[in-house]
Amino acid sequence: MKCMHCQGHMNKETAPFHIDRKGYHLTLEAVPAWVCQQCGEVYFDETEVDSIQEIIQAVEDRTKKMSAAA
Repeated sequence: MKCMHCQGHMNKETAPFHIDRKGYHLTLEAVPAWVCQQCGEVYFDETEVDSIQEIIQAVEDRTKKMSAAA
């Protein structure tokens, strides 16, 4: 697989994922990803993107419940 950014070689490794959203910070330390050996660009496969989105939705649902209880 080639990097869309620099055309470098991509290896399957793990990479962190961070998001700051609606008053919370979410960090996943080691998500399976394609990492460019030349520029460091990271690409997540669809499976990982779906899982990340599910986690974000679950956190949003819980923070809404916490806000409603206050």
